[in-house]
Amino acid sequence: MSPTEAARKGIRALVSAMNIEVRGLHQAAYLLALFALLSQLLALVRDRLLASTFGASQTLDVYYAAFRVPDLLFATVASLLSLYALLPVLSRLETGAKGSAGFLSKILLFFFVAMSALAGVLFVLAPYLAPLVAPGIAGEQLVLLMRILLLQPILLGASNILASLTQMRHRFLLYAISPLLYNLGIIIGIMELYPRMGMAGLAWGVVLGAGLHVGIQLPFFSSERGSSMSFKEAFGYLREVLGLSVPRTLALSMGQISLLILTAMASFFAPGSIAVFMFAFNLQAVPLTIIGVSYSVAAFPTLSRLHAAGERREFLSHIEAALRHMLFWAIPATVFVIVLRAQLVRTILGAGAFDWEATRLTAAALALFVVSLCAQSISLLIARGYYAAGRTLRPLIFALVSVGAAIISAVSLSTLFHASPIWRNFLESLLRVADIPGTTVLMLALGYCIGALLQAAVGLYYFSRDFSFSLQGLRTLAFQSFGASIIGGAAAYAMLAYAGSFLDINTVVGIVSQGLIGGISGLVVTVCVLALLKNRELIEAYGSLHKRFVKEPPAVEATDVA
Repeated sequence: MSPTEAARKGIRALVSAMNIEVRGLHQAAYLLALFALLSQLLALVRDRLLASTFGASQTLDVYYAAFRVPDLLFATVASLLSLYALLPVLSRLETGAKGSAGFLSKILLFFFVAMSALAGVLFVLAPYLAPLVAPGIAGEQLVLLMRILLLQPILLGASNILASLTQMRHRFLLYAISPLLYNLGIIIGIMELYPRMGMAGLAWGVVLGAGLHVGIQLPFFSSERGSSMSFKEAFGYLREVLGLSVPRTLALSMGQISLLILTAMASFFAPGSIAVFMFAFNLQAVPLTIIGVSYSVAAFPTLSRLHAAGERREFLSHIEAALRHMLFWAIPATVFVIVLRAQLVRTILGAGAFDWEATRLTAAALALFVVSLCAQSISLLIARGYYAAGRTLRPLIFALVSVGAAIISAVSLSTLFHASPIWRNFLESLLRVADIPGTTVLMLALGYCIGALLQAAVGLYYFSRDFSFSLQGLRTLAFQSFGASIIGGAAAYAMLAYAGSFLDINTVVGIVSQGLIGGISGLVVTVCVLALLKNRELIEAYGSLHKRFVKEPPAVEATDVA
């Protein structure tokens, strides 16, 4: 076989592997979680490169602030044609034998025209928007980065449209690779484009990543064959999609509005406050993506199909299974991140210009953010349950509650933080940051956490009422998982102290070794406690992983629906 033929065969094998169909809630969720982990590892490499190059500085404040308008454009406009609104319509088109490729082609054309026009308007208005986004640091550099980054929501929005087809076909592997390539593009921007182009190179790296995000899905979309559809017929379905997606888009935009306001507040704090806030926010997004996003994404196509078929009992069973397993993983993750926060931040970000004070401040913010990990995961799944049922107004109300609570809490807590030495000293001592400046930014993280907790509480209450969904089955899980996690967390903390007595934690090897010793010890103890309690979720997780890796013939799991 010639080298050319071997290369072609390898490419065909790679494409075939990426197009593999994955069914079953747990198998799809674990596949998504695996690639989410890989993507988040790249995201951590990205953040480490940024931290080591710039530290918690005003330069990074400008970089992160430049994302706010493009991200808001994505949340408010690009998400109108999200996969969560498109999937129910596409499923019906498939059932009616009309096909979906023709419809999506027309949707893509409409999307590019509309988004390009809006991005052009924002490009012109950028000098006037910058002082609103970050009034404390606005300048020409912020305007330049903002203008370049306006390409990002166009590319990511197109990718989101294509993802509706890949998810409907259960091509979760293809869908999962996209975020990994996105972070790879940003890393290329940091390492290759920044030395040549300065700060503009960082923004072009983001655009490159967005281009790779959409590019990986184009071959699969191009291979689809289906009946053509006229623009008139396509716009009829488009109106239906928009009717479903407007409330969801408004709900999604609430999160970006919250970040926009919190970023504007942070721009008045000590230099580097925005960077610390975003570093901690990105770190807490790692377990959220691996756990909450993976399960909610894996569950959504089946939820849409079950509700459309009128199979209410199976619909609620699928929600209950996903919810149980999300909490099974999220509760221990919360405890271990809090216990190991300093080791995690120092290992991931602690290099170059990112000093020990920035490490401690970011670790404290991370601890506050991760308290809401379970709440954010619950909100993601509850929202998708409502979207699958075609009831998009409720998640918007829940998001409004979250944003209102987060902003009011952040403003109130920041004011109290400066007005009350008792409150300030208590929190600084609790989080071990009493001797470093710039701690006001922690109130923004705490405010965000309060908003997320309230959103999950309200969402669970109304979902259980609207769908007659019983929360009884979660009580045993919550007790077992929380109890085992606390015991495991205590073991991890004890091992951290023990390892610190003989390791030099001022070195990378020492801090990594300390974290590994503490984390592995705590994890082993947690698993042993759950095994002694004969935890249902542990048994189901082991069974699903065992089937995947020992290559047993596929079978429908107890919590799956064929």
